Amino acid sequence: MKAMIFAAGLGTRLRPLTDSKPKALIEVGGRPILERIILKLKDSGFNHIVINVHHLSSQIIDFLHAKDNFGIKIDISDESGQLLDTGGGIKKAGEFLRGREPFLVHNVDIISNINLTAIYQRHQLRDPLATVLVSPRETSRYLLFDDYGRLTGWTNRSTGEVKSPLPDFDPNQYKAEAFAGIHVVSPKIFKLMKDWDDRFSIIDFYLSVAAKERIFSYPASNLKLIDIGKPETLAEAQYCNYDGLQIQ
Repeated sequence: MKAMIFAAGLGTRLRPLTDSKPKALIEVGGRPILERIILKLKDSGFNHIVINVHHLSSQIIDFLHAKDNFGIKIDISDESGQLLDTGGGIKKAGEFLRGREPFLVHNVDIISNINLTAIYQRHQLRDPLATVLVSPRETSRYLLFDDYGRLTGWTNRSTGEVKSPLPDFDPNQYKAEAFAGIHVVSPKIFKLMKDWDDRFSIIDFYLSVAAKERIFSYPASNLKLIDIGKPETLAEAQYCNYDGLQIQ
């Protein structure tokens, strides 16, 4: 089973912590966040992980070497020259992720109690282009889904902006859910991406193909999730073990 961890971000909201250390190596409960995610993926049966890097990338590579890649296969997708955003990051990592089986994508700044095996198996059962973890948390930007859980659009409630591939789209007719930074993706995505530029958002890509390709929500019950990308949530995360790992 393959997975990708997005670890290339600049971590601007966590400055000055991230001026000298990549966000992926910021500690939560005594462990670097990257280590927490790798261990959870490994415990869930994922044995090949791709990690994209950009900001202070040598620190992440040295950390993985020191840990002997946690006893599994880990490849580095190097974005040192240019940050490629989420869609571009997946496209570039295609050299490692292509094949017959779906792969899971996990943001490095997300700690949750999600059963990664369960969302992966749900994706296999329905075989869509992508299965995205969502939650009803308060935010400004929402993905919009129909009654069958299929992606139909996106809205920013702060600005009123709406995106959808559907004609005469009324966002009020659809269920709004917040994307939770974890999704399972079919390898056929790489054929659909081949004409896209190197740098683009995966959400923009999903929206562009949603009229023809099935992209389903995965609304996990009793989901507990924290995004450590801000100082206040990073402080809160020090005392939670949503991922089941011991707080040291």
